[in-house]
Amino acid sequence: MSDLLSLGASGVRTYQTALATTSENIANAGNASYVRRTPSIREITGGTGFNTSSPNGMGSSAFNILRAGNTYADQTLRTAASDLSRTEAGSVWLERIETALGSGGLSSRMTAFFAAGTALQADPSSAALRAGMLSAGSSVADAFGVTARALDDSAAELDGQAGQAAAELTRLNQAMLKVNQGLVKTAPGTSAMAGLMDQRDDLLQQMSALTDVDVKIDDYGRATVRAAGPNGPVLVDPKDASEVAYGRTGSNVALAVRPPSGSPTVFDPEGGSLAGMVEGAQRIATTRDGLARIAKDLTETVNTLQAAGDDLKGNAGTDFFTASTTDPTQFKVALTGGDQIAAAARAGGSRDASNLVSLAGKRSSIGFEGSVQALVTDNAATLKQRRLVAEAQTTIRDGAITTRSELTGVNLDNEAVDLLKYQQAYQASSRVIQVAKETFQSILEIR
Repeated sequence: MSDLLSLGASGVRTYQTALATTSENIANAGNASYVRRTPSIREITGGTGFNTSSPNGMGSSAFNILRAGNTYADQTLRTAASDLSRTEAGSVWLERIETALGSGGLSSRMTAFFAAGTALQADPSSAALRAGMLSAGSSVADAFGVTARALDDSAAELDGQAGQAAAELTRLNQAMLKVNQGLVKTAPGTSAMAGLMDQRDDLLQQMSALTDVDVKIDDYGRATVRAAGPNGPVLVDPKDASEVAYGRTGSNVALAVRPPSGSPTVFDPEGGSLAGMVEGAQRIATTRDGLARIAKDLTETVNTLQAAGDDLKGNAGTDFFTASTTDPTQFKVALTGGDQIAAAARAGGSRDASNLVSLAGKRSSIGFEGSVQALVTDNAATLKQRRLVAEAQTTIRDGAITTRSELTGVNLDNEAVDLLKYQQAYQASSRVIQVAKETFQSILEIR
């Protein structure tokens, strides 16, 4: 009779665990980081050999909590999310460049400057037309400064966000180290172990949104994570976690991993928002360099023509603009009055406009406004392409989420079936105990 009681008790304990596991699944049905768990139920076998007193087993046991993790689905989702994060982050800075290039109205102001020069050709001695051309030149100088400063502000904002992303990746490395340490101390096959693995996979997903990661899982479930592929620097392993740093030198930016001991290692991410930011920094620097080249070309062209002509008073022309060869924010008008504009050729007189005709020719041959428009068009084309890529990558990411959910997520219909099945088994086991008790009581009452 004691065997019957033991069998019933083992069943109660087994299906109590099963019910608790199923209830946990149902409670976390809306948790995207949660991976479905199932109890592993097995028979407790009886003794073997000639001394076995009973031909029956000893009941059942929920000896393990199985976690429905899928390494392939997790890796696929990490890769898809990393690619999308890079594209989205890069698009943000392309939009910033687009806004910066339009902020000063540079192309239209350059057009107004050359138009003022053309108007002055008709009456080179007109003080009003000379003042108009000088004012238009000042507008061009302001436009260069506004555009360049907008690009500089974008670069400064990018640096701040990239620094925060690097600090966040460092924090995730530290959190992963804690999870690794917890996994080796936790009994396998328990809900605590499954919970730590859920946390591990969630951290890996967050890390992949910042940079592409290569992940290796050992027998204890601990993760060794490398940045930028299998040959990249180690972000975290079972023993240590590294620090990630972002830095800028001039127009060059870089990311580095600093382990607790050893030298920093520079890495070039291929995925994640950090890769998009690095790409954005390069695009901002390239656009700014292009703007500086246009400023340099315009300055040299106009100043060369000025030096070759005479102003309204018959004096040799002086520089119209002053500009830095590398910094378009340092673009200014050097002339103090319209009479200093060298409209005439050397010794051509106050009614001569040969120099202005030459300026119009240089405008056509060099194409200053076209160079500005080329910066705008190239950036717009790249942005459009990134948006199209982002749409495709969003579809891929969503498909990866769906696949992972189907493989590892909670299905409430299945859980409802399991809940009913385990409930009936629990009630039946309880009934076994009750029958054993009643039978034993009946035996005791025999006289």
